[in-house]
Amino acid sequence: MPTALRTGPYRIYFYSYDCGEPRHMHVDRENQSAKYWLDPDVALAENHGYSRRELRDIERVLRNHLEVLRNEWDEFCSGYAITS
Repeated sequence: MPTALRTGPYRIYFYSYDCGEPRHMHVDRENQSAKYWLDPDVALAENHGYSRRELRDIERVLRNHLEVLRNEWDEFCSGYAITS
């Protein structure tokens, strides 16, 4: 599972088998996890334990690093077919 970014208490990553899905990132801290879509804009897909305030903070981090995150996904997943 490639780690795209570590910032503050967050590990931002995706699974190698996720390449068949639209671009997204998982964000973990301790026993909490969330999944965010990266296209067409950053959007929460799943939340497991984060407060609303922390979800807003995470979204801000993702927006601030969006180009890097998309590039990490694209570099790793190039050659994989995307399914809807």
